[in-house]
Amino acid sequence: MKLAQRVGRIQPSATLATAARAKALVAQGIDVIDFGLGEPDFDTPEPIKDAAIAAIRAGFTKYTAPSGTDELKQAIIRHLEADQGLRYQPNEIVVSCGAKHTLYNLAQALFEQGDEVLIPAPYWVSYPDQVVLNDATPVIVPTQAEDGYTLDPRRLESAITPRTKALILNSPSNPTGAGYTRVQLERIAEVALRHRLLVISDEIYGQIVYDGFRHVSIASLSPEMKALTVVVDGVSKTYAMTGWRIGWAAGPAALMTAVANIQSQSTSNPASISQKAAVAALNGPRASIDRMVAEFAARRNEMVRRFSAMPGVSCFQPQGAFYAFPDVSSCYGRRHNGTAITGSQSLATYLLEEARIAVVAGAAFGDDRCIRLSYATSVDHIRRGLDRMDAALTKLKK
Repeated sequence: MKLAQRVGRIQPSATLATAARAKALVAQGIDVIDFGLGEPDFDTPEPIKDAAIAAIRAGFTKYTAPSGTDELKQAIIRHLEADQGLRYQPNEIVVSCGAKHTLYNLAQALFEQGDEVLIPAPYWVSYPDQVVLNDATPVIVPTQAEDGYTLDPRRLESAITPRTKALILNSPSNPTGAGYTRVQLERIAEVALRHRLLVISDEIYGQIVYDGFRHVSIASLSPEMKALTVVVDGVSKTYAMTGWRIGWAAGPAALMTAVANIQSQSTSNPASISQKAAVAALNGPRASIDRMVAEFAARRNEMVRRFSAMPGVSCFQPQGAFYAFPDVSSCYGRRHNGTAITGSQSLATYLLEEARIAVVAGAAFGDDRCIRLSYATSVDHIRRGLDRMDAALTKLKK
């Protein structure tokens, strides 16, 4: 059987691959502490589950409009206005099977051969592959920890060519947890407006922020910038609803019509029951979000504190999301029992086999100096896991 050439252009998701290997070891009875997968360890709040059960009992189990129910679109519209002061019409909203599906739909609608898409690094692992799958070219624009892992507008402008189609912006970021302030976004918006550059703004972690940091959508800066922005969000992270698979895009009507048409010929509507649950989530109180964020903040503090005490390891303090991205490059060139550490992937393999902790290699995110750890796990697991990591790093010798 001859497969399509596009299949050979991409790699499996590194985060899902790490999770699969960790689960395989656990299935063998091995005690593995998993810092790999980006998924809240909290349960979906009860009122949201109750809304889904009520939908089933009421027979709300049929097809809906391919782009989502009017009820859910109205809930999204209210959420965007209350949170960011953004106003949209129902024909400017498309609900999809998770934010990842939303991003892929956008890539399908926008990108083609000859297009270039700017992606700041470190980046979420799926951005480049989604661009490549749609025959366009990802152009990686590096950022640095000393700059807060935020995009330098001068570097952004220098990367723009006549072929540049869009910029993918993620704030707060997976994998670094870095967020953009309003002032930083204003400087990026100046460049985008000058070049008529479309911004795909992935805001899936916008409600998970710490220390008084305020998430700002670049679309909220001006009507002109809103017209050049697609806001991507969903319920997965904020409401611990990863398996419910509800995400959405908010953007220009013509683009949303194209996205809806594509979706109508692929998945059709997201699950009707999940849409009812998402309405309950968006219309419900913030108490469960606040409790979850407070717990994440305590875990972040513990993880960053532990990294700062490890010789040769440094870690940016995340402003949002639930990931730490420590620089472990001082370990490269060392070895233990014949195992040589040559980069983030070999270190991740070493930590899994030697310390029985699962982390994701930073190379998958465009920065081989680092590894990513999710702190969507208990403080006890963080302490035990980082004890193991500290001991394993200590064993490495030149």
